Amino acid sequence: MDARNCRSCGSLFNYIGGEPICASCKKKMEDVFLQVREYLDEHPHATINEVSEEVGVSVKQIKQWIREERLTLSDATDAGITCLVCGVQIKSGKYCDRCKTKMQNDLASVTDKPRAQEPAQKKESNGNRMRFFQ
Repeated sequence: MDARNCRSCGSLFNYIGGEPICASCKKKMEDVFLQVREYLDEHPHATINEVSEEVGVSVKQIKQWIREERLTLSDATDAGITCLVCGVQIKSGKYCDRCKTKMQNDLASVTDKPRAQEPAQKKESNGNRMRFFQ
């Protein structure tokens, strides 16, 4: 059993995995996330700063939800969310489509793919013949 202090409120809780916050704080954070989504449904072209001020959540938290692909920006240039590899502006996630594709191809090239078995070549029968000596 791994007991830790909650990063948000400081209370002791049984840590299972993921972000080190207690169940109570996770519930509160999920409620805030739902408020952000409601605000964005009503104001689809709001900037991160506007959402932060209106809902009362930090810009850092909103950017984390964007990186986790829980939120998607309508305009990538305003947010400052960039691909972690090449630095191009993106709307959601950690990587742009080009870098995702490159990583997939690189991974596929290093993993062994099953190969079809080649038919066995016929061996010359002279070399494998049994001989009797008298």
